[in-house]
Amino acid sequence: MAEQKEHQNGIPRIGFYICHCGSNIASIIDVEDVRKYVATLPGVVVSRDYKYMCSDPGQELIAQDIREHKLERLVVSACSPNLHEETFRNAAAKGGLNSFYFQMVNIREHASWVHEDKAAATRKAKDLARAAVYRVRFHQALEKRKVPVDPNVLVVGGGIAGIHAALTLANAGKKVTLVEREATIGGHMALFDKTFPTMDCAACILTPKMSAVKSHPNITLWTYSEVEKVEGYVGNYKVSVKRKPRYVNEDLCVGCMACIDACVFKEPKFPDKFNQGLGKRKPVYIDFPQATPKVVLIDPATCIQMKTGKCKKSCADACDRKAFDFNQQPELKEIQVGTIVLATGFKTYDAKRDALYGYGRYPGVFTALEIERLVNASGPTLGDVVLRDGRHPKAVGIIHCVGSRDEKTNKWCSRVCCMYSLKLAHLIKEHSGAEVYNFYIDMRTPGKGYEEFYDKLLAEGVHFIRGRVAEVTDWAMTPEEQGKLVLRVEDTLAGFVRRIPVDMVVLATGMEAQADAGEVRHKFNIGCGSEGFFQERHPKLAPVNTFTDGIFIAGACQGPRDIPDTVAQAGAAAAEALVLIDAGHVELEPNTAHVVEEECCGCKSCVPLCPYSAITLDEAKKKAVINEVLCKGCGTCVAACPSGSIRQNLFEDDEIFSEIEGVLAQ
Repeated sequence: MAEQKEHQNGIPRIGFYICHCGSNIASIIDVEDVRKYVATLPGVVVSRDYKYMCSDPGQELIAQDIREHKLERLVVSACSPNLHEETFRNAAAKGGLNSFYFQMVNIREHASWVHEDKAAATRKAKDLARAAVYRVRFHQALEKRKVPVDPNVLVVGGGIAGIHAALTLANAGKKVTLVEREATIGGHMALFDKTFPTMDCAACILTPKMSAVKSHPNITLWTYSEVEKVEGYVGNYKVSVKRKPRYVNEDLCVGCMACIDACVFKEPKFPDKFNQGLGKRKPVYIDFPQATPKVVLIDPATCIQMKTGKCKKSCADACDRKAFDFNQQPELKEIQVGTIVLATGFKTYDAKRDALYGYGRYPGVFTALEIERLVNASGPTLGDVVLRDGRHPKAVGIIHCVGSRDEKTNKWCSRVCCMYSLKLAHLIKEHSGAEVYNFYIDMRTPGKGYEEFYDKLLAEGVHFIRGRVAEVTDWAMTPEEQGKLVLRVEDTLAGFVRRIPVDMVVLATGMEAQADAGEVRHKFNIGCGSEGFFQERHPKLAPVNTFTDGIFIAGACQGPRDIPDTVAQAGAAAAEALVLIDAGHVELEPNTAHVVEEECCGCKSCVPLCPYSAITLDEAKKKAVINEVLCKGCGTCVAACPSGSIRQNLFEDDEIFSEIEGVLAQ
């Protein structure tokens, strides 16, 4: 139904549309009453309500009315602009109207969803609609800007997420630079022996992809490197990368490892970080046999030549390719890219923070990653599950949710701990024949084949005790507990407190954001959630996008997830980057700020306030200049400018004051 009036007093012809949104809006707001009321406002020549305005028939209705009634402005009263502002802008354009001659009113979140009083909600809907009608009269015709997109891509992080994203982009014909801070790609997955629930060999899955990255003609691999600085904007990022010295020429080394054998330290002496400190290495080393690139490096903190300059340099003499360079210095490389994929991963919870579990105090307490290395055939014990004193455990307790689902540490579930605890229980039993006890709060097995894997462990005779372990102690109360570690736990299914003596305790530590996640987010100008993980633009509709255009996130840097979810998200991030690259340009919203030069006094008040570094000072003119590509329309500079010389499209004074007048009018 529509009500029409003649165009009068120079006021633009306005069309008003209110949506029922099924019952989301109509159950609380009297949409018919609002429609009739808005029809009486000056300039409104068409006023309609419809069940679903965002539907194809609803959009076609708008476009048809624009043509038939020669509408010059458009107001839609419906749900959040985050969902459908672009939908109705497109409907306006389809009808031949500039898409920015449109204003959207959010009466779902701002009225119907926050009120129970139908009369009050309806009054509020009228006020909001009236404000929009008053405001839209002053809208100006604007156009989106197009910015060309550099086809090159930067992927930061060489775990399975970064590897998959890089290969996806490279296989699509794009040039990719993959930057990894460690000496080899592979990330946490390279530490694993098997992957749940299929128990596939982790190296068998991962190594071919690592090799594909190294040999791919479209991928430039920079390991032992870190991003130092990011400048520019979507489609045109300039990135500075610091390449740390290996003291070995990467182009000459072939990974024969003759230098490691020749090192003056005849036996490995220093803690091996890759093997979680359970093994030893020499000052010249390679992390693991399948490391990519397979290039040795020197640890300057333990190398005699690097520390004193008085080593025989047997390692260098053993290298027939003369790859050693003890004077190598850090290099700063600059690259130009259009899009960036962040796949910086996670860190595991520090088990020492839970003092009651005795990690670092009792030698029989291990973290899950340490067990991953013990059961691995290429690990420090070649797959033999032994205690630190060399004994084989006869009973093993696995404590779930260490650093997860805990008000004192981290409230979130780390999603993978139940499943990898089941995997380790299976592997420990397989390798050692020990009795294995799982201590859990709730068993969470939500993935494909996960519940079946849990059933398999039940059939294997693994013990499951529901309850959070209160403490791990070596204090014996019975002869059976002598020389054992005792786990005290309330068995919530049996209804009493139990004491379980074991030889080995495994702590299933959860996932946390990287220690430097805050620093990284500032470099790339993206957001973090309260847990420290990188923030996505929308948890459902844009899970790999960030609020900075052209920068995407993948894998556990966004939140805890397993390998299949990580790979899927990496593919999604690569696809989003490909959308921008293949389009050749990106459209920018016109709600940017601009400087009225003749009114600017060059005080520079706005320069440090801009969170997007979009404002600079033209030294010749002594005037502020805003880069419209970098500007996100936050309005900080507009509000702060003491001379009022900064204006913002879609937020001009006439528009704002008219909207306020409309809200307050009766």
